[in-house]
Amino acid sequence: MNEREELLYLREQIEYHRKKYYVEDDPEISDAEFDKLYRRLEDLEAAHPQWHDDNSPIYRVGGGVLERFEKHSHTVPLKSLTDVFSFEELAEFTARTAHCGGYTVEKKIDGLSVALIYNGGRFLSGATRGDGLVGEDVTANLRTVKSIPMTVPYKGYLEVRGEVFMPRASFEKLNAEREKNGEALFANPRNAAAGSLRQLDSSIAAKRNLDIFIFNLQKCDKEFTTHGETLDFLKEQGFKVLGYALASDHEQVVREIERIGEQRSGLSYDIDGAVVKVNDLEERRILGEGTNVPKWAVAYKFPPEQKETTLLDIYVQVGRTGVLTPNALLEPVHLAGSTVSRATLHNIDNIRFKDIRIGDTVTVQKAGDIIPEVVSSKKDEAHFARPLYEMPCVCPSCGEKTVRIEGEAKTICTNGACPAQRQRSIEHYASKDAMNIDGMGPAMVKSLIDAGMLTDIADLYCLDVEKLQTLDRMGKKSAENLLASVENSKKSGLARLIFGLGIQNVGQKAGKALAEHYGDIESLFAASAEEIASIDDFGAITASCVVSYFSHPQTRALVDRLKAAGVVTSEEKKEKGALFAGKTFVLTGTLPTLKRSQAAALIEENGGKTSSSVSKSTDFVLAGEEAGSKLTKAQSLGVAIIDEEKLLLMIEKGSMDV
Repeated sequence: MNEREELLYLREQIEYHRKKYYVEDDPEISDAEFDKLYRRLEDLEAAHPQWHDDNSPIYRVGGGVLERFEKHSHTVPLKSLTDVFSFEELAEFTARTAHCGGYTVEKKIDGLSVALIYNGGRFLSGATRGDGLVGEDVTANLRTVKSIPMTVPYKGYLEVRGEVFMPRASFEKLNAEREKNGEALFANPRNAAAGSLRQLDSSIAAKRNLDIFIFNLQKCDKEFTTHGETLDFLKEQGFKVLGYALASDHEQVVREIERIGEQRSGLSYDIDGAVVKVNDLEERRILGEGTNVPKWAVAYKFPPEQKETTLLDIYVQVGRTGVLTPNALLEPVHLAGSTVSRATLHNIDNIRFKDIRIGDTVTVQKAGDIIPEVVSSKKDEAHFARPLYEMPCVCPSCGEKTVRIEGEAKTICTNGACPAQRQRSIEHYASKDAMNIDGMGPAMVKSLIDAGMLTDIADLYCLDVEKLQTLDRMGKKSAENLLASVENSKKSGLARLIFGLGIQNVGQKAGKALAEHYGDIESLFAASAEEIASIDDFGAITASCVVSYFSHPQTRALVDRLKAAGVVTSEEKKEKGALFAGKTFVLTGTLPTLKRSQAAALIEENGGKTSSSVSKSTDFVLAGEEAGSKLTKAQSLGVAIIDEEKLLLMIEKGSMDV
């Protein structure tokens, strides 16, 4: 055969073996043989650019960096599902749909929903779910997912929906690499998958080993009678299809959900429930769809996964404000997508209430599927023979005496020069939401403290290239980049500075409110508690904390040093617009172009307020991609739901009636 024929043959063979390996888990050739085919194709593609094809297997490795993701309007809305949390709630659905002739029951993959579009047997494009109507075009990143076929036998128009996820093994490997590099860890595989799929550089997505299960046929010219038939058809097209079981009634549905629950811990990927759908497509059409959810399906959500393990020890961490927090050191256990060896115990009152003792067999779970916590301990005979845990009388970092705050569960170290407090206060000051000093993570801060270069935050502005190069693995370029980030932090603004100072009870929102009210840090030295307490959302306790902080001589000296270094400590007071005056917004999901903090800033600049929870007093919910329970609650309460585009249009037009 000539080189053109060989090239086409190799593309076909590599695609065939890709399917055998990544979809069917039944490889026919060795990795070495596959690599040989792949390298030969690379050579031919390089020699003949005139035969370029985006769907060639060699372009799965990614390449090129986008400036931003283009919006994609879904031809068929990607709706969410009504969640049910008990078999009693599920029974309401099955009773309403009992006449429909049966159900499919499928695992609910904990990932990121996408739509894939094919025509003429070729993969054309793919997009994230977004708000269900408009998502983001992530075609380049989806090409890197090896289980997505670039060609299919069916030559008509075909649109399918799937869930992109990161296998547990890939997640563990990725987090291990990030920890080694001093980067922030992903909380769980779902967050890692979402972050990977939304990389502007597709070569990064290619390294993350993403996978996909296809679970729905969105649009196709071919006629089908049942959902099961559509899944069988999609499997024939070479898609990695999520398996399903048929159930004729409520009892069978429950048994299948219980069976899936028993499999959960042994799977190589995360699931957070089971999806129950009416199987008959005509019955689905008759049942119809609501504004945001179909009436022919529900998602049964599993309760948080719990595991038993041994509490090996209790160790205490000292926070930046001196609060001592007890934590559990556990026998490692795989839980909700990651290996857990540590968990929070919150405070001594929590330990006493649950009667947790070192050596106990304890039950752990992830609060919100993210933060590991100890739920309870086994009260066997050995438990009662173990001593009660006591908070340390001296600080584990500096050796000074600790004090229990009267009327609170807090035990604190009162030594302002405590090394642990010093390290965490500098970490906080440099953090993303404060002064945003890139590269100044926990490992770097510790190295600088150990080397005697940092004693407080003002010392950050005394660093130089020569000093930094004395640190291990710190070259000239790395030192220059770090110093550039330190220099940029000087212009972060008063709100970030106030938050970065680490004043007790003063978070980002309070820091911004103080900056807007006073406009200059000097005014805070003269402010009274009564005056501060009169600011919206401030209480007497927070006001007292602010006054206490700015009354200390060391605060005066620190601020003087920051000002001398060139840190901006004032800002012009901005007149707030009145467009959203008196209106409360709740933000949920990932927005197409804005960070949620940026959207919140726009709302507040126009007179509105933001809240973390939805209630009857909420005026608007700003919903982005993969919006969750807040969106569902807003729908049930009849709260107005808007997207980013609507928000920006309201601001542009100066009217909420757009």
